[in-house]
Amino acid sequence: MKKKYSIGLIMVLGVTLILSGCASMNKTQKGAVIGTAAGGATGAVIGRASGNTALGAIIGATVGGVTGAVIGRQMDKQAEEIKNTVPDAKVERVGEGIVVEFSNNILFAFDKSNLSEDAQTNLNKLVVVLNNYAETNIEVQGHTDSKGSVAYNQTLSEQRATAVSGYLANKGITSDRFTIIGFGENAPKYDNETETSRSQNRRVEFLITANDKMKAEAEKVASK
Repeated sequence: MKKKYSIGLIMVLGVTLILSGCASMNKTQKGAVIGTAAGGATGAVIGRASGNTALGAIIGATVGGVTGAVIGRQMDKQAEEIKNTVPDAKVERVGEGIVVEFSNNILFAFDKSNLSEDAQTNLNKLVVVLNNYAETNIEVQGHTDSKGSVAYNQTLSEQRATAVSGYLANKGITSDRFTIIGFGENAPKYDNETETSRSQNRRVEFLITANDKMKAEAEKVASK
């Protein structure tokens, strides 16, 4: 058990050093370096250790190398388009993927899982971009704050992630692109000590990564 813990700690520290050493690189170059040095197992460790489930999942899906750099350039373009099209969303490029975050107050009324009219407007904008980049997988994560019981929060997070993915599917995004996960209160980005920080933990995140077709096409480009 101690050995496993030590290995996990070394992996996390190693990738931390890689990330800190990439400060002068652009996002595409960082994606290539992270993928080559880290890989899926390390990504999972990082995600659990940091509490950042998006970071862990995206690094876990990393290809790396020149192929990863090609994917990164495509993700740069898509992320910029999402920023311009959906200004209410927080968009972040991570490695070879994109994290799109909506706070729950944009999508849902308090303690509800049915989408508001404003939510539908924002998601309609996102649909346009997602359809323009069809060769991606989309993981939809639901998160809550720590108020209420663990079981209740788990169910609510799952209901909200399902509501969002269901709406997108009804707008033409094929269901096989989706993975739906509810984390409840178990993956906070912020402490739960104030109403402000609790509101930031109430969120839905979209993790956009390359599907097998995009990876294969990127590999062909990289080999030329």
